[in-house]
Amino acid sequence: MNPNAVTTPVISKIRTFLEENWLMKKTHIVFLGALLLLMTGLLSGCSHAAPTADSKAVPTLFFHGFGGSYRAENHMAQAAVKAGAAKSIIRADVAANGHVTLIGQFKSDDRHPIVEVNYLNSRNGDYPTDAQWAKNVVVKLQQRYQIKRMNMVGHSMGNMAIVYYLLANANNPKLPRLEKQVDIAGHFNGILGMDDAPNRMKLKPDGQPTKMNANYRTLLGLRHLKTLKSLQVLNIYGDKNDGSHSDGRVSNASSKSLKYLLHGQVKSYQEKRIVGPAAQHSRLHQNKQVDRLLIHFLWHR
Repeated sequence: MNPNAVTTPVISKIRTFLEENWLMKKTHIVFLGALLLLMTGLLSGCSHAAPTADSKAVPTLFFHGFGGSYRAENHMAQAAVKAGAAKSIIRADVAANGHVTLIGQFKSDDRHPIVEVNYLNSRNGDYPTDAQWAKNVVVKLQQRYQIKRMNMVGHSMGNMAIVYYLLANANNPKLPRLEKQVDIAGHFNGILGMDDAPNRMKLKPDGQPTKMNANYRTLLGLRHLKTLKSLQVLNIYGDKNDGSHSDGRVSNASSKSLKYLLHGQVKSYQEKRIVGPAAQHSRLHQNKQVDRLLIHFLWHR
């Protein structure tokens, strides 16, 4: 009897059994791998979506001045954290093409997170473009965190990004509502050495400037907006107390000309004058008195 005649069918059955079981194991491995990837993706999506759609987080967006960066905002942001007003500080990098990248995440229990807006092209003097970049940041935050309300703080040119943002978007009900606005060293109607000079511009009793530059005439459109009735505004300006009635870069009249644009249109409007060497234009965003004013105004701390 030929032994191969017996062993060959047995070997064939064993081989078939092993192959079938290997295919089953391989199928299980592939299935488990796909399931793991799916779960990872879902968890990742959840982490990016926090806080959830019913979040009550009201972020405060800080806008720096011409030639600056988010570093100019960091002193005020850290002061807010130290005062217990905020727990999260994230950054929103805005590329020259307007694309926004969020760096960091809101903490889930933080009702008052801070967003340091960082224009990578910080020397763009076209205010409608600056405003569009501001809108891009707002939309990005809205998509990720489903925010419904927000605050804004501007220094120098950052104020122009804010007021031009309002001019273009205040009537858009799909965007989050701006609740509080802090303007620091705003040049709403001119800059010394460019289109203004010390003690040249005067304001009428109602706050209207005796002379208006082109940008200010554009901003007169704010006086006709009916959607700012819930907005509260704090306007902070510096006076070096050297006779120039300015912070060295912007006249007090230019900063105070914001009142004519918003008074009567907003829920509240107030001005605060900072006096002395520390009231110089580029030092105002590192001024402890300014820190106290905005922390109290924004968060009642």
